[in-house]
Amino acid sequence: MKKYIFAALALFLGLGSAILFVELTQTYTTIVDSEPVDSEVTTILTDPFDLGTIINVKMETSMGDVMLELYPDKAPETVKNFLYYTNAGTYDGTIFHRVIKNFMNQGGGYTTDYAKTETQRPIPNEAFNGLKNLPGSIAMARTSAPHSATNQFFINTADNSFLDHTGKNMSGWGYAVFGKVTQGMDVINMMSEVETGADGPFGQDVPKQQIVILKMTEIKTTTDSTNAEKLITE
Repeated sequence: MKKYIFAALALFLGLGSAILFVELTQTYTTIVDSEPVDSEVTTILTDPFDLGTIINVKMETSMGDVMLELYPDKAPETVKNFLYYTNAGTYDGTIFHRVIKNFMNQGGGYTTDYAKTETQRPIPNEAFNGLKNLPGSIAMARTSAPHSATNQFFINTADNSFLDHTGKNMSGWGYAVFGKVTQGMDVINMMSEVETGADGPFGQDVPKQQIVILKMTEIKTTTDSTNAEKLITE
């Protein structure tokens, strides 16, 4: 009897993970090759290819401030891309448009009137870097296509190991983690508790009271490269 109970439980948990995985890609679209791409050069304060350097970003939101540290030695293309949008001011005035409790908070791609922000070309998926989708980690959102991430990101509010890289194939690419929250996780957790529903073009998971990213700022760097290891070994 016990083996049937455990089998049923495993099936239930597996189905739940699959549903969340599908939900992560449902409401996110990216540009295609035929669409125009803005190639204007934007200043990045720190060379993201300076391996071993942690890059810090302050995210000011309508619910409080959050500090992020990014790991260019683990995800150079992803960090460079995130800093482009940060320093271009693209994230300023955007919202967290998808919040799913015990899963993740996703934002960066829509304004308060649900207009999509302009994006650069999609970036390569660096989810094979060993960083895990642990609580507090920040990763790139994408469509079901592995290399389709542009400007949208999400912050994990649970241990979402089913989003980790398992292989370089359609089902195993995973979602690329490139940093984590170092201060303000209480703000992120408060976000995950807000009431959600349908709004704009989305049928569910939209905060009833908008959570706005007021400003993103690259503020300083450190040479401490050890913190990334916690996202690998934990």
